[in-house]
Amino acid sequence: MTSELASIRRIVTGNNARGQSCIVEDGPSPAVRFVAERPGYRVTNIWRTSGSPAAIDAADDIARHQGVAPPQDGTVIRIIDIPPEASDPDERKRQAAATFGKLFADADHRLEDKRHPGMHVTESVDYAIVLEGEMTAILDKDETIMRKGDVLIQRGTNHAWANRSSKPARIAFILISGRR
Repeated sequence: MTSELASIRRIVTGNNARGQSCIVEDGPSPAVRFVAERPGYRVTNIWRTSGSPAAIDAADDIARHQGVAPPQDGTVIRIIDIPPEASDPDERKRQAAATFGKLFADADHRLEDKRHPGMHVTESVDYAIVLEGEMTAILDKDETIMRKGDVLIQRGTNHAWANRSSKPARIAFILISGRR
């Protein structure tokens, strides 16, 4: 299964044995995930931290990351390619159930929410940055269309994302572990 958008290149820096800054990795992320029931949907987990303050020289363990939420007191950055939303409401519900069931089971998913079958809550502060295309951010009382360069700060609220355009969209998420 592929996306119409190019794969994500991940570049990781570090210091060599002499203390000089250098590139230690350059290539695709080892944590790319797909949902067969949602062709064109691709999640690329880029990096995570496991505490705060973050250990600068911590080993890369993004391939072990499961679910939507960042580690306790940590962060996760991911980029999601989202194809245009299905026009059939039953298909949208099936795709949302598959996505949350296979990739994001830790989210408080609200499949039966009348606003959108992708409604969910995470206990995190999320920075959502549209990189390509347009996305609709859906909340209980409001929704807004976001375009390339727009940034939404999602603070533990019930929400969903919909690509109501005719082209794929790409959105970056930086999730920071939160508390109520």
